[in-house]
Amino acid sequence: MDFIPQILFAIVLLLGIGYFVKNINKLIRNIKLGRAIDRTDNKSERWANMARIALGQQKMVVRPIAGFLHIIVYVGFIVINIEVLEIIIDGLFGTHRIFAPLGAAYDVLIGSFEILAFLVLVSVIVFWLRRNIIKLKRFFYPEMKGWPKNDGNIILYFEMVLMVLFLTMNGADYTLQQMGAPHYVQAGAFPISQFLVPLFDGLSEGTVVLIERSAWWLHIIGILIFLNYLYFSKHLHILLAFPNTWFANLNPKGQFENLESVTNEVKLMMDPDADPFAAPAEGDMDEEPEKFGASDVIDLNQVQLLNAYTCTECGRCTSECPASQTGKKLSPRKIMMDTRDRLEEVGKNIDNNNGTFVDDGKQLLDDYITREELWACTTCNACVEACPVSINPLSIIMDMRRYLVMEQSAAPMELNNMMGNVENNGAPWPYNQMDRLNWKNE
Repeated sequence: MDFIPQILFAIVLLLGIGYFVKNINKLIRNIKLGRAIDRTDNKSERWANMARIALGQQKMVVRPIAGFLHIIVYVGFIVINIEVLEIIIDGLFGTHRIFAPLGAAYDVLIGSFEILAFLVLVSVIVFWLRRNIIKLKRFFYPEMKGWPKNDGNIILYFEMVLMVLFLTMNGADYTLQQMGAPHYVQAGAFPISQFLVPLFDGLSEGTVVLIERSAWWLHIIGILIFLNYLYFSKHLHILLAFPNTWFANLNPKGQFENLESVTNEVKLMMDPDADPFAAPAEGDMDEEPEKFGASDVIDLNQVQLLNAYTCTECGRCTSECPASQTGKKLSPRKIMMDTRDRLEEVGKNIDNNNGTFVDDGKQLLDDYITREELWACTTCNACVEACPVSINPLSIIMDMRRYLVMEQSAAPMELNNMMGNVENNGAPWPYNQMDRLNWKNE
């Protein structure tokens, strides 16, 4: 009977981790629905980007208040979870504070955990106030209604509860140490939870043990629930910010990618020795022609789909977007949210049809992202520059524009006129090449 708590703990741990792994595999499967792209060049620069932007939070501190608070929550999340290792060992083997023999080092660890937990709690409360009392404008754009708004608050409530449980667990543990309760070794420093000790005055040892054990179980179960909630939340960026910054585009922001098929055709046209009437290479006739641009998520590349899952929905991109600021319909954040929502829809379609996608009559273009949004973009790269985790909404916009222009000839009239002039006159203006210098005679 003494092993029942350990068995229950092992079952809870396996269920929690197993469900998490299942969802992560689904996420990887969904990302791989996109086109393969090679982003493995300049490895040293990529590692430096990841260390500076994802680990070092370089872009977060551009906005000092939010950046500083986010760093506290981020560091707290990483450091406090070191104690999860001790909780797991204690839960599996029935021990209590297995690392207590570390002595003074253990006191420093527990003390730093508590201070960080308190700072995280304060930071999360400030974040909640910014969202719900101050009501910062970027949190109240149309795309932030319903689930996105609730998701942001749910995460904050989760973190508040986890920190309160952590401090309550330690406060009860410290009280039991002072009582000399068996199994509760004298270990750890409690600079914050010691102030909770008066709450346990007058309670029996058994009652305090019940409070401590309840907080302990709820804390670890809460962590496992939070871990599995990540897949359904914008907080996937906790995990995906690292690969996302590593696979970021290292080219200058104003440089767009050319289609290989178009590049090869231009090279053929410029080659004086090429035979324009030569038969295609053997096997080329059987290949399906490459699609120009993107109309659905499977036309996007894998890094763009990773971007969609990494989006934090912070709205920095939209708040910097000149089109959005001047009342246009475009919101770069919505572009990423729509891409993720459509990708999730495609993934569920595959799950419901035994691993095969069945045409649902929908696509990213028009059903999620409107043409008005796409053509409102000025391609200024402000959204790319503003993103704290190197997401590139502009690349998706440009791929979808490319589809409209090259597959559907559906560009706005002004652009069609300009492109026709370039084709016929070699310039954007509707004047014959021979007449271009007529102005000098006026």
